[in-house]
Amino acid sequence: MFMKMELLPAKTVERLSEYRRTLINCLKEGKEFIYSHELARLHHKTAVQVRRDIMLMGFSGIQRKGYRVKEMIDAIGKILDCKNGQNVAIVGIGHLGTAILQYFTGKRPKLKMTALFDVDKNKTGREINGIPCYHVDEIPEIVEDKNIEIGIITVPPEYAKETAERLISAGISGILNLTTIPLNVPEDVYLEEYDMITSLEKVAYFSRVLKK
Repeated sequence: MFMKMELLPAKTVERLSEYRRTLINCLKEGKEFIYSHELARLHHKTAVQVRRDIMLMGFSGIQRKGYRVKEMIDAIGKILDCKNGQNVAIVGIGHLGTAILQYFTGKRPKLKMTALFDVDKNKTGREINGIPCYHVDEIPEIVEDKNIEIGIITVPPEYAKETAERLISAGISGILNLTTIPLNVPEDVYLEEYDMITSLEKVAYFSRVLKK
């Protein structure tokens, strides 16, 4: 069961998404119940952290049996997913943008890839993986017409700031920035930035240090 929830910390939301992927796999394997320490081990977290996240979302388990996997999946879905779904667009259909599109398609029904944007005339005006691709100049009308709320930026770094400004002006309320350029956005726009170079350098650092 679960109860009314307040706004959750960003890191908790991130972990809940990770938990749900694991729980879906557990359900496919026929697992009906799971303990916090089992979920913690699968995610390299502490059981205390997992229980705190579950408590924050207002979910509770059954003594001696743990948490019902299906019910927890549903509870996380009620937190993470918009009831009517949300529309997403990618700006920049190069190698990274195309890879994101291919990976993303069909993964989350409540997050619908609705439009693609680019400047390449060989890409605009046609469908890529079944999704229409428009010129970036069409962002304002397409975002409004298709009620797009989330933009994924995969353009060359020098165009990141301009692209973010276009999306924000068009009414986008959430941005995933996959370029190497940090962005500044208004308080009413949620920004998530992921830099693969930083992540790789982090892995390289710890792989070296842990050998000593």
